Amino acid sequence: MEKIVEATVNDACHILNLQKLAYVSEAEIYNDYTIMPLKEDLETAKKSFEKNIVLKYVEDDVMIGSVRAFQEDGVCYINKLMVHPACRNRGIGQALMEEIEAKFDPVVYRLFTGAKSEKNIFFI
Repeated sequence: MEKIVEATVNDACHILNLQKLAYVSEAEIYNDYTIMPLKEDLETAKKSFEKNIVLKYVEDDVMIGSVRAFQEDGVCYINKLMVHPACRNRGIGQALMEEIEAKFDPVVYRLFTGAKSEKNIFFI
């Protein structure tokens, strides 16, 4: 069974582990293994819950995707969209995007992604 639910700070460790796994492919695209998602520590991941709504995609009781977002001055800032590498190309990222967008009522959405991250640029 699959579902998208709001994550809690208790999920921070699992999200961080997923993030480090998921963002290796981004590091490879840019040939830069010092990108922030790979350097983030548990304390910073926990702190992100103070400002962001964090969603997790769970399949058979295993978290395989996540996204974070917050709204400020009419702008919804979406970041840290991630899907486990073995579970990509199944619409999980799109489902997470649709769900996080439904949580806000902004004038504009902004997705943080790199210029070479073609699969994420699809959402722009």
